[in-house]
Amino acid sequence: MAYEELEASMRERLGRECLYVPSCRLGLYVALRHWCPPGGRVLMSPVNDDVIFFVVLAAGLRPVQAPLDPHDGSIDPAAVPDELWPQLSAVLTTNLYGNPDPAPELAAKCGKLGIPLIEDAAHAIGSEAAGRKVGTFGQASVFSLSKHTAAKAGGFLAIADEGLREALAKTRDALLAPRRPGAELAYRARPYAEATVRGLRLAPAAWAVLRMLGQQEREDIRMPLRPGELRRAIESAPGLTPFHSWARVDMHDYRATPGRGRLARIQRKLGKLDAVLDAHRRGTGQLLATEWARPKPGPVQPLFRVPLLVEDRDAARAALARERITVGYLYDPPLDDYAGEAFTDPSPAPEAGRWFARHALPVDPLKAARTIEVLRAAGTRPARGGPAGV
Repeated sequence: MAYEELEASMRERLGRECLYVPSCRLGLYVALRHWCPPGGRVLMSPVNDDVIFFVVLAAGLRPVQAPLDPHDGSIDPAAVPDELWPQLSAVLTTNLYGNPDPAPELAAKCGKLGIPLIEDAAHAIGSEAAGRKVGTFGQASVFSLSKHTAAKAGGFLAIADEGLREALAKTRDALLAPRRPGAELAYRARPYAEATVRGLRLAPAAWAVLRMLGQQEREDIRMPLRPGELRRAIESAPGLTPFHSWARVDMHDYRATPGRGRLARIQRKLGKLDAVLDAHRRGTGQLLATEWARPKPGPVQPLFRVPLLVEDRDAARAALARERITVGYLYDPPLDDYAGEAFTDPSPAPEAGRWFARHALPVDPLKAARTIEVLRAAGTRPARGGPAGV
């Protein structure tokens, strides 16, 4: 398969061996199956996409929800109880919206325990931690090309040990679904269909097109859990097939064997990534200078979304929606509240995650100036206080 050009581009960018995958979620499944024994427990963020939660379950693993830093939703290692660490089979970072998790500290902890650190860098293809690129700290990392590049498909599984490439490629290939008739035509037509309905300012039609193309299926922030079906799926884990109805949400082609046209478009998009990252960095800087931001020290990252912390998130979303500015990538409630103890170990310190999930307004930095104007005109107030007076 003609993945070589894409893999070479990412290998040069990251300095690690890279394996092309049709989606970040499939790459994560491959990594979890390789590095984690069935029945293992994986520390992860409760403020995360529910698709990732279902991928962890599909790999035959038990999600363990981590305490978070309320400023940016990153994992707070200091708040993880000492007795929990030896029970883990892996740690999975999120790098939410591009804000880096404390990868150096987590990598050191995982190294002492002899467990893998797996980095979900879907939002963080241009972010850095301690002067190193996100995705270069763990045994494996996964990237999405549906985010910054807007390629609507594709991703990478990056690995520290290049000797594992052949085995991982075989696992990936065994999971690929045959190309569906018309799938490539639908993929090529998708950007034009979306642009047309949005250009006409037909918001309901735009959502209908996205749903038709399998790009937007949630009626609410979280998809329905369907506990009875989920219990039966878990009994069959590990395996993607029992979890397909959850894993495919908003991306029906997540396992699809790509055609030449799709790969060519992804390559063009990837070739423009540096310019896109520069634009994201500029917009991020503007947003972090506002009254709703709580920036951490350090250089400005090219965030995929900037989580402004506002008092009334629903009112802020409504004000932006009236100006045709869509706020997506919301993860509220946290996964432990969403799934319950039947399906996950709850966070030992859940309040910071709940506070962040309730107040975070993830803003597209490419729309920074207009978003700031709308929020100020609407009288949007910064979030007050926080857990333990944060």
